[in-house]
Amino acid sequence: MAEKLLEIKDLHAGVEDKEILKGLNLSIGKGEVHVILGPNGSGKSTLMNIIMGHPKYQVTSGEMFFEGEDLSSLKTFERTRKGLFLSFQTPEEIPGITVENMIRTAKQAVTGQKVKLFPFRKELKAMMQELKMKPEYAERYMNVGFSGGEKKRNEILQLLMLQPKLALLDETDSGLDVDAVQIVSEGVAKFHNSENSCLIITHNTRILEKLHVDKVHVLINGKIVEEGGAELIDDINHRGFTHILAEQNVAK
Repeated sequence: MAEKLLEIKDLHAGVEDKEILKGLNLSIGKGEVHVILGPNGSGKSTLMNIIMGHPKYQVTSGEMFFEGEDLSSLKTFERTRKGLFLSFQTPEEIPGITVENMIRTAKQAVTGQKVKLFPFRKELKAMMQELKMKPEYAERYMNVGFSGGEKKRNEILQLLMLQPKLALLDETDSGLDVDAVQIVSEGVAKFHNSENSCLIITHNTRILEKLHVDKVHVLINGKIVEEGGAELIDDINHRGFTHILAEQNVAK
């Protein structure tokens, strides 16, 4: 059995006075790939943000442990240092800071060590080639004027350069054409190994084609209501969530 990396117990959380997660349980082992499926508004993105400690969301009860350490008192940057990484569904533009400087600064913050410029640039160039990104993108301001596909590749570039222990991928493949999805999929597959894990929200199974999916969770109305292997993805794609909603007596 894989060593536990992330463990969430009976998590209740929300935003302002609205409860979104209603007693969620989730356990991810080291080296595993987990996928979360669910209809819109079920709490998928909320879960990702709460794991990262986004200040907009409040945890009202429950526990979250990362490598056995309680996450509740840690701020977002501290969780990043511990090895958590969130790839945003809609990455923000950061005028005035180049892609190269942003990633180098982040790498130094995460490792706590000075990152030497020339080895870093060599590694960055190699990773950009893997993702079919032109070298000049390194000198552009972070996501400014980037297309949707360029922003998503940039997220995967950060993932490959920072090498977190747990990658939280929130619809990283949304809005991409077939070729871009292929590149993103290959990037995620390149990142993943026996020492790190992925938690992926997706509506497009193409991003999963190069990964071995260990477990699939169906999140509805703030709770995980069904779990299974990769075959559950095919079942949901074929039948949708209607039968699960009916079983849970949850109004659509």
